[in-house]
Amino acid sequence: MVERRDAGDVYRALAPAVLSYLRAQRVAEPEDVLGEVFLQVARDLHRVRGDDLAVRKWVFTLARNRAIDEARRRARRPAMADCAIPDAEAPPPAQLADVELEGALDQLTPDQREVLTLRFVADLSLEAVASITHRSVGAVKAMQHRALAQLAQAVSREAQATL
Repeated sequence: MVERRDAGDVYRALAPAVLSYLRAQRVAEPEDVLGEVFLQVARDLHRVRGDDLAVRKWVFTLARNRAIDEARRRARRPAMADCAIPDAEAPPPAQLADVELEGALDQLTPDQREVLTLRFVADLSLEAVASITHRSVGAVKAMQHRALAQLAQAVSREAQATL
């Protein structure tokens, strides 16, 4: 018997982590991309076979692909210099967790940031991250190790600066 999953349950379980992942990847409109991801989840969830981990891996693969597509679209579009600016003040962008962590993440390469967010925000295994990013497990381990070491240095510099 095939297990029927509810797209709403998948959304409630994974949307906060997916949104954090998209923000960490510097997606211009992360809420919009999140909506696109979960529209596809609602449409295609019945096709996914496997346990909850398989669903989680699939959802983050969708999110990664949408983030890449959004970056490509942004690169092709010319900047709009002469557009009218609305009178209403835009809300401040949502922050990942805290200012120090966000600043430290900014010092990582995009690939390092992606590996860390998939590992620790999405809570995916090394094997799942390797599969999603099309890297070997060894490459993911090495990138994770370098990124964590770089984060530790950045956070310690921040702590010393505040003393």
